[in-house]
Amino acid sequence: MHIAHEKLQGLDREGIIALVEPILRAHGVQAVEFVWAGRSGESVLSLTIERPEAKLAGEGITLDLCSEISRDISSALDVTDLIPGRFRLEVGSPGIERKLYEAAEYVRFEGQSAKLKLRVPVEGQYTFRGQLGGLDEAGNVLIHTDAGELHLEFANIQSGHLVFDWKVAKPGRSANPSKSGAGKNGRKARQRSR
Repeated sequence: MHIAHEKLQGLDREGIIALVEPILRAHGVQAVEFVWAGRSGESVLSLTIERPEAKLAGEGITLDLCSEISRDISSALDVTDLIPGRFRLEVGSPGIERKLYEAAEYVRFEGQSAKLKLRVPVEGQYTFRGQLGGLDEAGNVLIHTDAGELHLEFANIQSGHLVFDWKVAKPGRSANPSKSGAGKNGRKARQRSR
């Protein structure tokens, strides 16, 4: 099982992944993050999941689905002794401002807004915000900013995450109002008919 971000230090990594993988597959999801935080008093096993075919972060991940997966994993872990002692299992969505870990994710979420922090500045800047443009032929991440298109070396990206654009995605509105078929008057008419 491929996991973009994993920290399972101190645990039987292979055993836990072998136990969790078929459960995730049965629910049609994959792991994005799998992190063990073993602290004194309260240890947490945190699993972030997503639909592999989703083009929007968190698409298709519901509270009910997370609860089902949590129940299934908890039941399976109770039968084994893979994690000693008490711990809390958290299963959730990456959210609409999902972190980006791998180069392929910059292609998968092409066209979406993102914020990238660099290790070494480019054009005097460490941080860029813009629309993802995938990867160029050399494997550099393309980002379209207000200043133009930039080609950033993937190895120079310290962190990146999607940025939800509230201006584009307003409840009840299409990203392109001229194509929604409703416009302001259509929305008012629907509100009056309720």
